[in-house]
Amino acid sequence: MFTNGKMKALTLSYDDGVEQDRRLVAILNRYAIKATFNINSGIQTGASSFQKGTVQVRRMNVAGLPELYRGHEIAVHSLTHPHLENLDDDAIRNELAQDKINLERIFGQKVCGMAYPFGTFNDHVISIAKDCGLRYARGVVSTHDFGIPQKLLEFQPTCHHKDPLLLELAEKFIKSKPAEPELFYLWGHSYEFDVDNNWQVIEEFCKLIANRDDIAYCTNGEAFFG
Repeated sequence: MFTNGKMKALTLSYDDGVEQDRRLVAILNRYAIKATFNINSGIQTGASSFQKGTVQVRRMNVAGLPELYRGHEIAVHSLTHPHLENLDDDAIRNELAQDKINLERIFGQKVCGMAYPFGTFNDHVISIAKDCGLRYARGVVSTHDFGIPQKLLEFQPTCHHKDPLLLELAEKFIKSKPAEPELFYLWGHSYEFDVDNNWQVIEEFCKLIANRDDIAYCTNGEAFFG
């Protein structure tokens, strides 16, 4: 299923296009680990900011982002980050379809997936996401396993990077010798590393899991579709 016929793959998914992505991308690139970055094109500007704890979080200006994220995947996160299930059909469709159009124009790459804002969705949102040409979509409920989902438009991750089981799960994944394909899917927001003052978490995770001959290091789209 995965790159070069490998039975295990690692993929990461980070949301909101915030300034802390610069540091995260530098770490990932150093370990040759790929990620998917989920962007709200309607508010992707340095003027868009919000408070998390003592940290003022700022989204980045669009200029320079194609170069920053080079080698990684860009995916839909909606235009303006609403609770999609609370909107009418036209508004949901606009949030998803227009974000996809904008991102494909800005980044010059085909956009096939998304992360649901706030991780929330219902069957109606899933149906419209499919109609908009999206092939996978992620929630935020940890599975703590490495199974390949049957329904890619309601996919849930292995865990968040703050999960106390993160390194235990990584060790289990490293030691696994699966007969069927397995996927370790990590997600989060890079600003959380500043809020929690724990950048060492992602450094330790990457150091542990990188450079393994039996693991394919993929974007979300590569993991699911090659």
